[in-house]
Amino acid sequence: MIDWLQALLLAAIQGLTEFLPISSSAHLVIPSLVLDWPDQGLAFDIAVHVGTLMAVLVYYRSDLWQMATGCLDAVQYREQNPQTQMVFLLAVASVPVALVGFTGSSFIEENLRTLPVIATTTAVFGILLGVADRYSTRVEGSTGLTLPIALAIGFAQAIAPIPGVSRSGVTITAGLFLKLDRQTAARFSFLLSIPVIGFAGLVKGLELATSEQPVEWAILLLGAVAAAVTAYLCIAAFIRLLDRIGMMPFVYYRLVLAAFLFWIWIA
Repeated sequence: MIDWLQALLLAAIQGLTEFLPISSSAHLVIPSLVLDWPDQGLAFDIAVHVGTLMAVLVYYRSDLWQMATGCLDAVQYREQNPQTQMVFLLAVASVPVALVGFTGSSFIEENLRTLPVIATTTAVFGILLGVADRYSTRVEGSTGLTLPIALAIGFAQAIAPIPGVSRSGVTITAGLFLKLDRQTAARFSFLLSIPVIGFAGLVKGLELATSEQPVEWAILLLGAVAAAVTAYLCIAAFIRLLDRIGMMPFVYYRLVLAAFLFWIWIA
């Protein structure tokens, strides 16, 4: 089992990288490889997932409240509104990755969680993010969210379970290619993380319920709190700076990280 310092660092890494387009899986593999740390365990994975989920729920609490009240109004007045449309788009976009989670999670865990795969996907999807960002700044105007766009982003998200892809990175990339502006693409990506992280936490929770793994509640609480705080600060900073810095700093970072992972693999 990991110790307090390891738990704090891993939770901070999870919180910082869950919503930035730089891949949390690529970062979480580094401590175990470089520092020879033990596996953090299923219970800790659930704890940090709960922490990041709490962060995005708190940050978008106003949007979520409006969606909830909008759905109630739709039931009361029997007519659709922008809030119910957003809920519908989020639900539709969540279906592809849920299907992949049910059918392909074991294959991914057993065959794709390797250093060369993570290094390659970190580089390839980093380049795609850069191309999408340049494309979005060159096309005239932008479009709004529609059902085809939401579904396309959902299919893009379906490949996010592959280590190194980055869920936020691939969904923002898809949104930019589909002529969403940066803020709209990021907002939809982060709202889309709520059912995805919740679903992942539920699946892991069911695994834990049948596991004989010992649970150290103090370390789990530390991990959840650290992940929640860092994830919230990360979301706030990313949204605030997005239009000013664009995606290219993250692209360059991914390429450097990929080179570092390749170096570790070869060495």
